[in-house]
Amino acid sequence: MDLEDTLRTYRLFSGSYELLFGPVFHPGRKEAVRIANDRPMQRILEVGVGTGLSLPYFRADAKVTGIDVSAEMLAKARRRVEKSQLAQVKELLEMDAEKMSFEDNSFDAVLALYVASVVPDPARFVAEMRRVCRPGGTILIVNHFMSENGVMRFVEKRLAPLAGKIGFHADFPLDKFLAAGHLSVREMRPSNLFGYWKLLRCVNDKPV
Repeated sequence: MDLEDTLRTYRLFSGSYELLFGPVFHPGRKEAVRIANDRPMQRILEVGVGTGLSLPYFRADAKVTGIDVSAEMLAKARRRVEKSQLAQVKELLEMDAEKMSFEDNSFDAVLALYVASVVPDPARFVAEMRRVCRPGGTILIVNHFMSENGVMRFVEKRLAPLAGKIGFHADFPLDKFLAAGHLSVREMRPSNLFGYWKLLRCVNDKPV
Protein backbone atom coordinates (compact mmCIF):
# COMPACT_ATOMS: atom_id res chain seq x y z
CA MET A 1 0.00 0.00 0.00
CA ASP A 2 1.43 3.40 -0.98
CA LEU A 3 0.52 7.02 -0.34
CA GLU A 4 -1.80 7.17 -3.33
CA ASP A 5 -3.78 4.23 -1.95
CA THR A 6 -4.13 6.07 1.36
CA LEU A 7 -5.25 9.30 -0.30
CA ARG A 8 -7.73 7.44 -2.48
CA THR A 9 -9.26 5.77 0.57
CA TYR A 10 -9.47 9.05 2.49
CA ARG A 11 -11.22 10.73 -0.44
CA LEU A 12 -13.67 7.85 -0.58
CA PHE A 13 -14.48 7.92 3.15
CA SER A 14 -14.10 11.63 3.92
CA GLY A 15 -17.87 12.19 3.72
CA SER A 16 -18.87 9.18 5.83
CA TYR A 17 -15.83 8.73 8.07
CA GLU A 18 -17.40 10.13 11.23
CA LEU A 19 -20.54 8.05 10.84
CA LEU A 20 -18.65 4.81 10.15
CA PHE A 21 -15.67 5.19 12.49
CA GLY A 22 -16.52 7.90 15.01
CA PRO A 23 -18.47 5.94 17.66
CA VAL A 24 -16.47 2.71 17.21
CA PHE A 25 -13.11 4.41 17.76
CA HIS A 26 -14.29 6.93 20.33
CA PRO A 27 -13.14 5.18 23.56
CA GLY A 28 -9.55 4.71 22.36
CA ARG A 29 -9.41 8.22 20.96
CA LYS A 30 -10.60 9.83 24.20
CA GLU A 31 -8.38 7.69 26.44
CA ALA A 32 -5.26 8.38 24.37
CA VAL A 33 -5.80 12.13 24.62
CA ARG A 34 -6.35 11.85 28.38
CA ILE A 35 -3.08 9.96 28.88
CA ALA A 36 -0.95 12.16 26.62
CA ASN A 37 -2.44 15.48 27.71
CA ASP A 38 -1.85 15.07 31.46
CA ARG A 39 0.13 18.26 32.18
CA PRO A 40 -0.50 21.96 31.54
CA MET A 41 0.82 23.92 28.56
CA GLN A 42 2.06 20.93 26.60
CA ARG A 43 3.03 21.11 22.94
CA ILE A 44 1.16 18.20 21.34
CA LEU A 45 1.14 16.80 17.83
CA GLU A 46 -1.59 14.54 16.48
CA VAL A 47 -0.42 12.67 13.40
CA GLY A 48 -3.28 11.77 11.09
CA VAL A 49 -5.74 14.12 12.76
CA GLY A 50 -8.41 13.32 10.14
CA THR A 51 -11.65 15.21 10.67
CA GLY A 52 -10.55 16.31 14.14
CA LEU A 53 -12.74 14.03 16.24
CA SER A 54 -10.16 14.01 19.05
CA LEU A 55 -9.59 17.78 19.17
CA PRO A 56 -12.38 18.73 21.64
CA TYR A 57 -10.83 16.45 24.29
CA PHE A 58 -7.51 18.26 24.61
CA ARG A 59 -7.05 20.56 27.60
CA ALA A 60 -7.82 24.21 27.03
CA ASP A 61 -4.23 25.14 27.96
CA ALA A 62 -2.64 22.72 25.46
CA LYS A 63 -0.94 23.82 22.25
CA VAL A 64 -2.15 21.29 19.69
CA THR A 65 -0.94 20.82 16.13
CA GLY A 66 -2.64 18.35 13.81
CA ILE A 67 -1.37 17.02 10.49
CA ASP A 68 -2.93 14.88 7.79
CA VAL A 69 -2.25 14.03 4.14
CA SER A 70 -5.91 14.44 3.22
CA ALA A 71 -7.08 17.94 2.33
CA GLU A 72 -10.68 16.73 2.49
CA MET A 73 -10.29 15.49 6.05
CA LEU A 74 -8.48 18.64 7.14
CA ALA A 75 -11.24 20.85 5.77
CA LYS A 76 -13.69 19.10 8.09
CA ALA A 77 -11.28 19.41 11.01
CA ARG A 78 -10.92 23.15 10.44
CA ARG A 79 -14.68 23.59 10.39
CA ARG A 80 -14.90 21.66 13.68
CA VAL A 81 -12.29 23.90 15.29
CA GLU A 82 -14.06 27.05 14.13
CA LYS A 83 -17.52 25.87 15.11
CA SER A 84 -16.49 24.70 18.58
CA GLN A 85 -13.99 27.54 19.10
CA LEU A 86 -11.18 25.18 20.06
CA ALA A 87 -8.51 27.70 21.03
CA GLN A 88 -6.10 24.92 22.04
CA VAL A 89 -5.73 23.94 18.38
CA LYS A 90 -2.94 26.12 17.00
CA GLU A 91 -2.37 24.60 13.56
CA LEU A 92 -3.89 22.06 11.18
CA LEU A 93 -1.44 21.32 8.39
CA GLU A 94 -1.42 19.17 5.27
CA MET A 95 1.69 17.06 5.72
CA ASP A 96 3.09 13.57 5.13
CA ALA A 97 3.69 11.80 8.46
CA GLU A 98 6.83 10.18 7.03
CA LYS A 99 8.34 13.54 5.99
CA MET A 100 7.42 16.08 8.64
CA SER A 101 8.75 19.62 8.34
CA PHE A 102 8.96 20.25 12.10
CA GLU A 103 12.26 20.79 13.91
CA ASP A 104 13.65 18.07 16.16
CA ASN A 105 12.14 17.96 19.68
CA SER A 106 9.24 20.26 18.75
CA PHE A 107 6.60 18.48 20.87
CA ASP A 108 6.13 17.13 24.39
CA ALA A 109 3.75 14.42 23.20
CA VAL A 110 2.86 12.86 19.85
CA LEU A 111 -0.31 10.86 19.16
CA ALA A 112 -1.11 8.61 16.23
CA LEU A 113 -4.66 7.28 16.39
CA TYR A 114 -5.59 4.58 13.87
CA VAL A 115 -2.78 5.59 11.51
CA ALA A 116 0.07 3.08 11.91
CA SER A 117 -1.44 0.40 9.63
CA VAL A 118 -2.26 2.99 6.94
CA VAL A 119 1.15 4.56 6.30
CA PRO A 120 3.38 3.07 3.54
CA ASP A 121 6.48 2.73 5.76
CA PRO A 122 5.68 2.20 9.47
CA ALA A 123 9.35 2.28 10.49
CA ARG A 124 9.87 5.67 8.87
CA PHE A 125 6.59 6.87 10.38
CA VAL A 126 7.71 6.00 13.91
CA ALA A 127 11.19 7.43 13.32
CA GLU A 128 9.62 10.78 12.42
CA MET A 129 7.40 10.73 15.51
CA ARG A 130 10.44 10.05 17.69
CA ARG A 131 12.43 12.80 15.96
CA VAL A 132 9.87 15.56 16.54
CA CYS A 133 9.07 14.44 20.11
CA ARG A 134 11.41 15.65 22.85
CA PRO A 135 13.57 13.16 24.78
CA GLY A 136 11.45 11.61 27.53
CA GLY A 137 8.24 12.75 25.84
CA THR A 138 5.15 10.61 25.38
CA ILE A 139 4.21 8.78 22.19
CA LEU A 140 0.67 7.35 22.12
CA ILE A 141 -0.44 4.91 19.45
CA VAL A 142 -3.88 3.36 19.10
CA ASN A 143 -4.20 0.86 16.28
CA HIS A 144 -5.40 -2.52 15.12
CA PHE A 145 -2.74 -5.22 15.14
CA MET A 146 -2.93 -8.80 13.93
CA SER A 147 -5.19 -10.78 16.24
CA GLU A 148 -3.94 -13.59 18.47
CA ASN A 149 -7.22 -15.39 17.84
CA GLY A 150 -6.75 -18.10 15.21
CA VAL A 151 -10.04 -17.47 13.41
CA MET A 152 -9.55 -13.71 13.28
CA ARG A 153 -5.95 -14.13 12.18
CA PHE A 154 -7.11 -16.32 9.28
CA VAL A 155 -9.60 -13.64 8.19
CA GLU A 156 -6.98 -10.90 8.48
CA LYS A 157 -4.54 -12.82 6.32
CA ARG A 158 -7.23 -13.33 3.70
CA LEU A 159 -7.86 -9.59 3.66
CA ALA A 160 -4.16 -8.71 3.43
CA PRO A 161 -3.97 -8.58 -0.40
CA LEU A 162 -6.79 -6.01 -0.38
CA ALA A 163 -4.84 -3.43 1.67
CA GLY A 164 -4.75 -0.96 -1.22
CA LYS A 165 -8.54 -1.13 -1.61
CA ILE A 166 -9.72 -1.21 2.01
CA GLY A 167 -7.19 1.39 3.15
CA PHE A 168 -5.24 -0.47 5.87
CA HIS A 169 -3.15 -3.58 6.51
CA ALA A 170 -5.50 -6.09 8.13
CA ASP A 171 -2.58 -8.38 9.01
CA PHE A 172 -0.47 -5.69 10.71
CA PRO A 173 1.94 -7.50 13.10
CA LEU A 174 2.59 -5.87 16.48
CA ASP A 175 6.00 -7.49 17.10
CA LYS A 176 7.46 -6.37 13.77
CA PHE A 177 6.06 -2.87 14.22
CA LEU A 178 7.64 -2.49 17.66
CA ALA A 179 10.98 -3.87 16.49
CA ALA A 180 11.11 -1.68 13.40
CA GLY A 181 10.14 1.45 15.33
CA HIS A 182 12.43 0.87 18.34
CA LEU A 183 9.60 1.94 20.59
CA SER A 184 9.97 1.84 24.36
CA VAL A 185 6.50 0.64 25.38
CA ARG A 186 5.59 1.32 29.00
CA GLU A 187 1.97 0.25 28.81
CA MET A 188 -0.15 -1.78 26.42
CA ARG A 189 -3.87 -2.28 26.86
CA PRO A 190 -6.87 -3.41 24.79
CA SER A 191 -9.07 -0.66 23.44
CA ASN A 192 -12.48 -0.10 21.86
CA LEU A 193 -15.07 -2.72 20.98
CA PHE A 194 -14.11 -6.21 22.22
CA GLY A 195 -10.57 -4.97 22.82
CA TYR A 196 -9.80 -5.57 19.14
CA TRP A 197 -7.52 -2.51 19.05
CA LYS A 198 -4.52 -1.77 21.28
CA LEU A 199 -3.37 1.39 23.01
CA LEU A 200 0.40 1.73 23.36
CA ARG A 201 1.91 4.27 25.74
CA CYS A 202 5.57 4.80 24.90
CA VAL A 203 8.36 6.97 26.26
CA ASN A 204 10.66 8.58 23.73
CA ASP A 205 13.97 7.28 25.04
CA LYS A 206 16.23 8.92 22.46
CA PRO A 207 19.36 10.69 23.82
CA VAL A 208 19.05 14.28 25.03
